[in-house]
Amino acid sequence: MRRLIRPLILSMSVLGISAVTLSAQTTDLTLSLKPKGNGAVFVMTNDAQKNEVIAYDRAANGYLTEAGRYDTQGRGSGGVTDPLEAQGSLTLSQDHSVLFAANAGSGNISVFSVRKSNLTFVSKTASGGSQPVAVAQSGSMVYVLNAGGAGSVVGFRLDLGAQLKPIRNSTAFLTANVTGGASIAFSPDGRFLLVTERLANNVDAFSVKPDGTLAPIVVNSNPVAGTFSINFAPNGQAILSATGAADVSNGSTISSFSVTGNGQLTPISLAVPTLGNANCWNAITPDGRYVYVSNSSSDSISGFAIGKDGSLTPLGSTVVGNNPGGSTNLDIAVSADARFIYTLNSATGNIGMFRIEDNGTLTNLGQAGDLPKSVGFNGIAAI
Repeated sequence: MRRLIRPLILSMSVLGISAVTLSAQTTDLTLSLKPKGNGAVFVMTNDAQKNEVIAYDRAANGYLTEAGRYDTQGRGSGGVTDPLEAQGSLTLSQDHSVLFAANAGSGNISVFSVRKSNLTFVSKTASGGSQPVAVAQSGSMVYVLNAGGAGSVVGFRLDLGAQLKPIRNSTAFLTANVTGGASIAFSPDGRFLLVTERLANNVDAFSVKPDGTLAPIVVNSNPVAGTFSINFAPNGQAILSATGAADVSNGSTISSFSVTGNGQLTPISLAVPTLGNANCWNAITPDGRYVYVSNSSSDSISGFAIGKDGSLTPLGSTVVGNNPGGSTNLDIAVSADARFIYTLNSATGNIGMFRIEDNGTLTNLGQAGDLPKSVGFNGIAAI
């Protein structure tokens, strides 16, 4: 069934954009504004005293230039290397007009309006739990993953002023305390919300009800060791990064699953080797052709073609890009035009830059930025 929602005009003084149209098909809302210009990349300091987002202009050739720093008005967790152990702490909305930043230390979510590399702070909202580490958005629905305490997901509505309004009775708990919630993702049609439990090695599935609340949890025990991050390809398959067993060298894998109507995950390609260590993050090109993973302990990027059925096929010799030794590339992001890949290199304090060639292989463009080294940076997003 298809229903129309009246066009809604966002305030220029609040968001700095002219208009956005909301349309709906069943429970899924898709924002229509498209990114303009060559693009931008954003990284989050996760500083325990003053969390900030650092913005970079992206030139047509993919090179980055720092454009500004923006206070989230919250506190990160601090730490050294990958303290959040999550993907999605810095998340762009589907239309790239809004940026969400998780303040793990102060327990809230900051919202910025986005205009190319320029950010405007709009609002800050309590996450509804302890230690928010990731955010997922589908139309007007926003869900936050709280990794601390009992471990929970909490729902919000993004209103016309980019304020997050709690959805009543939307809190859902993970399987137990301290299960290591690591990522959260909506299916493209907005019907399912998936959450990974890093320590429990589970993928939790929640059906999304028409009012935005969640049906009871469906727990999928991952047959592959090292569950970490999950994202959806545009055609609806879930792509899962796994670090592998701790005592296995180059044991990281990537898998793809279909999600059945009852929330069960059915393997399509299971445990395809990345030929690297500590694959904790993945990024899917907007056209759904490729997925790239960040092997942080190997300083490398592996690439895979995504078939129409969701099957994964290694590109070339699997490892398609390398950062300098000792980079410890954490999170990874792909540009909105599917032309570039960027990695957050924690140990060397910079951003790895790669161009995506027509066949999916990568060309190393070097590194950008002069950031503090090993100080707890987490989160990267790109347009």
